[in-house]
Amino acid sequence: MTQQVPSTEPELTGVRNFRDVGGLPTVDGRRVRRGVLFRSGHLAHATERDAAFLTSLGLHTIFDFRNAADKKLEGPDVELPGVRNVNLPLTDPAHGAEFWKMVRDGDLEQLRGLLADGKAANRMILSYRTIIKERTAEHSQVLHALAEDSVPALMHCAAGKDRAGLSIAVTLLALGVEREAIVADYLESNAKHRRYKVRRNGSSPDAYSPEVMELLSPLFDARAEYLAAAMETVEETWGGVETYLEKGLRITPAVRERLRDRLLD
Repeated sequence: MTQQVPSTEPELTGVRNFRDVGGLPTVDGRRVRRGVLFRSGHLAHATERDAAFLTSLGLHTIFDFRNAADKKLEGPDVELPGVRNVNLPLTDPAHGAEFWKMVRDGDLEQLRGLLADGKAANRMILSYRTIIKERTAEHSQVLHALAEDSVPALMHCAAGKDRAGLSIAVTLLALGVEREAIVADYLESNAKHRRYKVRRNGSSPDAYSPEVMELLSPLFDARAEYLAAAMETVEETWGGVETYLEKGLRITPAVRERLRDRLLD
């Protein structure tokens, strides 16, 4: 059983799902260095104290995987002095805009039609598979940047669970982190204080009913089956992680070695 180093991260007020990925073990006995790779939800609602803490990390680059619809919903990230912000949407500009409007405004029948009977989980699985197959250029850019000069780095999307979760997982694969540890880190997003809070308008009497929350649950869960679908896509499309990194993401052995030097103890 993989032993993870206990987290000492603060619980930020306006930023969900923040954590240092440091401490995770690699298959060759090394560990991800602390203080070089962080993950979180969006920074749009960061308080002054949150921003001061994030500034204290000495971040070089923030990778924001949100699209235009996300930013319209939540707002832009707070600006941190001296930090480079790189926006790499991992879904199309308006992807999800109508869907999330329906989630906030929609009635129970609409939600049942879209999400019941396993449809919500299937939606998540398809999304994970699609990002792995179609966003190789973005993931390649992230890994090359980390190998060059972009650490310490923070990766985030809206909830810090799916798009950021996949990008962190891809990075950890490139570092040779144990698969069990990658899954365990991903599942940390299920902690109550980390979970994304959907803002529903509450105009419907069913807005926060147990049935509605159950229908929405697969969208806000970090489920091992979602990450497994991404890993299966790597195997099915490229035949394995090594070929995925070399052919899919154009990560040469030299780049991978620089990446490991920067991010591993």
